Amino acid sequence: MAAPYRRNIIAGLAGLTAFGLGLPGAWANQPAKKSIAKPTPPPRPKLVFLDPGHGGKDPGALGVRGTQEKVVVMAIARELQRELQAGGRYRVMLTRASDSFVALRERVARAQAAKADLFLSLHADSHPDSDVRGASVYTLSEEASDREAAALAARENRADAVVSGMRLANQSDDVARTLVAMSQRGTVNDSRRLAETIVQTFGKGGVRLLPRTHRQAGFAVLTSPDIPAALVELGYLSNPQDEKLLTVRQHQIALARALRASVDAHFGAGIATRKA
Repeated sequence: MAAPYRRNIIAGLAGLTAFGLGLPGAWANQPAKKSIAKPTPPPRPKLVFLDPGHGGKDPGALGVRGTQEKVVVMAIARELQRELQAGGRYRVMLTRASDSFVALRERVARAQAAKADLFLSLHADSHPDSDVRGASVYTLSEEASDREAAALAARENRADAVVSGMRLANQSDDVARTLVAMSQRGTVNDSRRLAETIVQTFGKGGVRLLPRTHRQAGFAVLTSPDIPAALVELGYLSNPQDEKLLTVRQHQIALARALRASVDAHFGAGIATRKA
């Protein structure tokens, strides 16, 4: 082969190699294409069910100046709804959206039908002793929890009941009782942690508290087997100072912000994620 022709061939091969089109080894030196990761969808907002106590024909407690419990707790529930929805992490529904009467069990049923993640019932108490004042938090008592579990597991009550994602009608008596008891026990524990968080947040926020602030009772609105729930008594309308505070918008906002911080902490979002 003539020298000039051979040089032309070598030069051509060198050019192809430079562009990755020559020797097979050149392909191995090319960077691998990066796969494009699909964006992770944002977490589903938690559904918080707020229960402004009483309503309609039932005014609840009456203050010394005539303040109605049903009016006060609705105002605070609306403030709390705004607080929770502002950050975009929560959906909020109310057991009643107006001055209407809703039976206690119906309030729980509405939260269960919507698959709520949390249930907060708001109240303002009354006491024969007008000197008694301060907030308190109730969760379901052990005795009431046991009664509710037994009633829900009973065959005549479980036709449409679903616990922990399982329809009780399809289960034997023993399995139904076990499912309800396990779910109820876990829910009661979660409710207690929620109550303790509310007490701590109220204390840090300067909200006046009753002695023995976290209490237990058999309130019907606390009986869902799978939704952590707490009933918050925001103060005593029978006490002139509490009654006045509960009607002041700034105090209502302060209570709503303290409750929002408690919900944040309960879900692990941290109480400082949004400036109050």
